[in-house]
Amino acid sequence: MVPIVPIAEDMAESFRACLDTVAREKKYLAQVEALPLERVRAFVQESVATDAVQFVALEAGRVVGWADIFPAWAHAIAHCGFLGMGVLPGYRGRGIGKRLLQACIAKAWSKGITRVELEARIDNERAIRLYESAGFVHEAVKVHAMRFDGVYYDAVQMRLLRSVA
Repeated sequence: MVPIVPIAEDMAESFRACLDTVAREKKYLAQVEALPLERVRAFVQESVATDAVQFVALEAGRVVGWADIFPAWAHAIAHCGFLGMGVLPGYRGRGIGKRLLQACIAKAWSKGITRVELEARIDNERAIRLYESAGFVHEAVKVHAMRFDGVYYDAVQMRLLRSVA
């Protein structure tokens, strides 16, 4: 089984490669390529230093998937976190995404986040089913939310709430 672990500074290069591969598919992320390594390395260093909600899936020391939930910075919405994730093509359908998502949600709840939000391209049915199975519900459809190579795509906005009663 592919281990799910918190991201570490020595994983920056491998994380960037994984992110870049998923981004270049032009379907799962809003970006079409990863940022330069120096920027990704600084991002990972900050994530480690702040104990961010960020996990990776590792196989033989190589990042094959990731998920993170970063909180909003503004006071009134600081209880909200925004989910981002991706898994390399050859590793999809093996439960890695589900395990990454579960790890992130558990840590997000422990850090005081009570609302997790995400946005997924409406034709990304596999991811939407994953989110639904984790309890996420649809809130809205954002028309023409993304554009790749001149083609517009709608996106579904979803949320998961933690009971605060």
